[in-house]
Amino acid sequence: MRGKRILIIDDEEPIRAVLAELFEESGAFVGLASTGREGFNKALDGEYDLLLLDHSLPDADGLSLLGRLKESKPDHPVIMITGYASIRSAIEAMRLGAYDYITKPFDLDHVQLVAKRALDRKRLVDENRYLKEELRKRYGFDNVVGRNPVAQRAYLMAAKVANSNASVLILGETGTGKEYLARAIHYHSPRADKPFVKLSCAALPESLLESELFGHEKGAFTGAVGRRIGRFEYADGGTLLLDEIGDAPPAIQLKLLRVLQEKCIERLGSSETISVDVRVVAATNRDLVRAIADRQFREDLYYRLNVVTLRLPPLRERLEDIPELVRHFIRKHAEDAGRHIEDIAPECLDMLSRYRWPGNIRELENCIQRAVILCQGARILPQHIVIGEGLPTENPALRDDTDLTLSAVERNHIRRVLKECGGNQSRCAKILGIDRKTLRNKIRQYGLGTEIAEVEPENDAASDR
Repeated sequence: MRGKRILIIDDEEPIRAVLAELFEESGAFVGLASTGREGFNKALDGEYDLLLLDHSLPDADGLSLLGRLKESKPDHPVIMITGYASIRSAIEAMRLGAYDYITKPFDLDHVQLVAKRALDRKRLVDENRYLKEELRKRYGFDNVVGRNPVAQRAYLMAAKVANSNASVLILGETGTGKEYLARAIHYHSPRADKPFVKLSCAALPESLLESELFGHEKGAFTGAVGRRIGRFEYADGGTLLLDEIGDAPPAIQLKLLRVLQEKCIERLGSSETISVDVRVVAATNRDLVRAIADRQFREDLYYRLNVVTLRLPPLRERLEDIPELVRHFIRKHAEDAGRHIEDIAPECLDMLSRYRWPGNIRELENCIQRAVILCQGARILPQHIVIGEGLPTENPALRDDTDLTLSAVERNHIRRVLKECGGNQSRCAKILGIDRKTLRNKIRQYGLGTEIAEVEPENDAASDR
C-alpha cells in the first residue's frame, strides 16, 4: 500500500485513529473526515485510491453518499463500514457499486486484506484504461500519414462510420494496412471497451475454421475433448475482423450469412441458439466481384458485408507518400530502440521511391526498422537500406529498369555482382571489367561498404597488382 492515498469517512474518532494507524504503517497517505459533507468534498478534491465509508453518519446516509461518490468517481473503490451486520444493507451497497462491506468490530488483518484487494483491482482498472487509451492514440485517425487522395478518402469514410454498427468491407493488397484500419474503426466506436477479435479465413481448413468461428461442444467431433468458445462469442459486444474473407469456403460463407442476418450462432454439436452482438469488419485482397462471377463467393454475403466499402491503395500507387511514411517510421522505431536519428539521406528516398514495394507499407516499415537498427549515426545512409531481400530476383527494383536512373541501375548491378562474389572486390572487378580502384570509388559512391568481404584472399590481392 506504500504511496497509496486512502480516505476514511467515519464519525467515530477512535475508529478513524485505528484505521489511520493501520494504513500509515503500510506506507499509505491517509485522509480523514468525520461527516458526510467533509468526506464528499475531500473525495472530489483529492485523488484518493480507496475510500472507507461509514454506513451511518451524523449528516448523511452512507448508502446515499455512496451513490453520489460512485457517480462522481465511478472507478474509485469504496469499502462500506457498519456497526451491525445487515444482509439487506450489504446487498444494497454492492448494488450501488461498493467493492466490499465490513462490520464493526472488525479484525484489522481482514480490513487490510480487503483494502489490498480493492487497491489491486483499482490498479488493474487503471492499467486497462491506460492501455485502451494508448490503443485509441495508436490507432487514431489523426495518425494517418500521407496525402494520397484514395487513402485519405478511405480513412475519412472510416472515421464517419466508426460510430455506427454498419458492416465494413476493406479491400486492398497484403500489407496495405487493412488490419490497422479495422482496429481504428473499433477503437473509435462505442464498442472500444469491448473485445477486438481477429480471425484469418485463409489460415485454417474448413472444419477447424467453423470451430474457431462458432465454437464447439464436447464430443462434437473427434478430438473435441471439451467445450470451446468461438470467436463470435469472444467478440460479443465488440468487433470481429474476418481477414481474407474472400478465401472462406462456401459452407462457411453460408453460415456467416445466417449470423449476419439472425445475429445468433450455434456451437458445433449443440442445438442451443446463442445471441451475439458483434460488428463484423471483413477484409480481403481478392476481387470479390470477379469471385462472385466465378461462383466462388456468395453474392448475398457480399451485399451483407459491404454496407460500407473502403479501398486502400497499394504503395506503388501512392509513391508521393513515401517520404512522409519513411520519416514516420524512423520516428517510431528510433523511439522504440532508444536511438537518436535526425534524418535520412535524399538518395535513400530516391531509392525507396523507385522500388515497386510488392509487400506495400508493411515491407516499407520493415525496411526502415532494419535501417534504424543498422544506422550508427544520426542519419540513415544508402548502406543502411536493404530492399528486396529474400525475393526470387536479386533485386526487384530491377524488374522495371525504365523506372530507374542509370546510376541506380549501376548501383544495383554492382551490388548484385558483389553479392555473387561473396564481397570479394578483386573477383567483382574482373567480372565487371574495371580495376579495383574504380570499383572502390563506386562502392564509396553508392554506399555499398556492407557488401565487401572483411578479408580477401592474398592471391586475389596479388593478382590485382
